[in-house]
Amino acid sequence: MKRLPLDDSFKVHRNPVTLREIVLDKLRGAIMNFQLLPGDRLVERDLCERLGVSRTSVREALRHLESEGLVEFADAKGPSVAIITWADACDIYELQCVLEGLIVQLFTLNAKAKDIRALEKALEVNRRALEEQELPAVLDSVQGFYDVLLEGAGNKVAATQLRQLQARISYLRATSMSQANRRSASNEEMQRIVAAIKSGDALAAHQASVDHVRAAAKVALDYLRGEQEGNARVHEIATPVMLKEPRIAR
Repeated sequence: MKRLPLDDSFKVHRNPVTLREIVLDKLRGAIMNFQLLPGDRLVERDLCERLGVSRTSVREALRHLESEGLVEFADAKGPSVAIITWADACDIYELQCVLEGLIVQLFTLNAKAKDIRALEKALEVNRRALEEQELPAVLDSVQGFYDVLLEGAGNKVAATQLRQLQARISYLRATSMSQANRRSASNEEMQRIVAAIKSGDALAAHQASVDHVRAAAKVALDYLRGEQEGNARVHEIATPVMLKEPRIAR
């Protein structure tokens, strides 16, 4: 994985109302954009100087990122960028398969016309972002696509569970999208999800969603396997059980 330089955009422009959120976004973005790599130590003093903020702001942001699974604290060495192992990634992708497959299926059953229009718009935003090939914009556009699905699915518990995984899913998404052989296929897979949703075929939409996650998982896991030798065995991402009956109207 090639390290990208920390540039002037990493500097925080002070706004007392949103300073904590800005620091958090800057640090999360630096991890997602591979400016800070897995295993990198996060020295508070250095981060304060680079960001131009207090140690309290940095410490709060690091603790929040720990809750997202992007930062880990060692007793003696202090905080560092979390290493998502190959085995961790397998576990995350399997759960992502289940949750996103469910969300897409429920969206197909419950979404209103305005939700489907919003999904089509999000898909177009993703297509343009992929053409421009700026990784942060690509990740934002994919998140926007899934935000529409989460909103229209109508299952708040499933949405909450998926959002709790979101930071690590986004990091794995960044890992797969950074590979040249992934970007061209991603939007086509998302188009198949939307087409199945528009046809009203919940099971086809579910399968298209599962196929999308499995394709991304293959790219990311192949990369992690090469980076983390010793995990050479092939791992097949499990296909979740599909719903057989539509939801009962409430």
